[in-house]
Amino acid sequence: MAFEKLTSHGRYPYSALPDRPDWSWPGGKRLAVYVALNVEVFPFGEGMGPEIAPKQPEPDVQNFAWRDYGNRVGIWNVLDALDGFPVSALMNTATYDEAPEIPKALRVCKAEIVGHGRTNAERQSSMDEAGEAALLAECRARIAAEEGASPQGWMGPWVSETRATPDLLAEAGYRYTMDWPADDQPHFLATRSGKKLLSIPYARHTNDLPCLMGAKWPPSVWADAVIDMFDEMLRLSAKRPLVFNLSLHPYLVGVPFRLLHLRRVLAHIAKHRDAVWMARTGDIAQHALSLPPGVLT
Repeated sequence: MAFEKLTSHGRYPYSALPDRPDWSWPGGKRLAVYVALNVEVFPFGEGMGPEIAPKQPEPDVQNFAWRDYGNRVGIWNVLDALDGFPVSALMNTATYDEAPEIPKALRVCKAEIVGHGRTNAERQSSMDEAGEAALLAECRARIAAEEGASPQGWMGPWVSETRATPDLLAEAGYRYTMDWPADDQPHFLATRSGKKLLSIPYARHTNDLPCLMGAKWPPSVWADAVIDMFDEMLRLSAKRPLVFNLSLHPYLVGVPFRLLHLRRVLAHIAKHRDAVWMARTGDIAQHALSLPPGVLT
């Protein structure tokens, strides 16, 4: 059988990291560090949701309730631990209705609100183009109404896309997405309108959800891996600018026996604060978009 060329997404060309132009983050820093705090709500007895206990027929009280713990208890533990760290909150807009104290607290700590769908009980890959466009517009309008400014960034619920998602994001006015974990530097995604959409690195390798829940790592092992990732990326960034991301879900790391190890991670990063650029995703996008043409692929 003759070999056929692999199907391409057409969003970006291949680019080898060592071959790219060199540049730096503000202040000459080489490693940008941001915290992604996933704030998610779920309807009772329907839709999708992570399952830490064996799935039961709906209403699946146990799996609903441990997720709800994240918004009632866990997030307050995590926000306390994050005191002094810039925060990018990937937030379902239903949080405004279901847990209004959370967005109030996020405003106090000057968190950036990143679009993250209405609820994590649904995902974009199940939608037609009209439905997906309506979702993006609805979330953008709700955040603008509540926060006084439209969100600049997006991460899909379940990091889920259709083939048209980048096109629709650019057309809706979003400047960056966190859906494509293909790099350790920001890079551009081509869209049908010609508007470039920036991709911000979002780590899956050390994300607490696939590690603590999917792979079932003990919290101490997860914390060790995150610290190792940070230390090695700091070393590698001497050669080229990189982005380190700490991805957190309050229903996981907000539980005290895991929170203990999150605090260890944060204390380690804080010791290196002067060597890195602590930022929010919007800050990273703004700096990346200000670079001369041709610097980013």
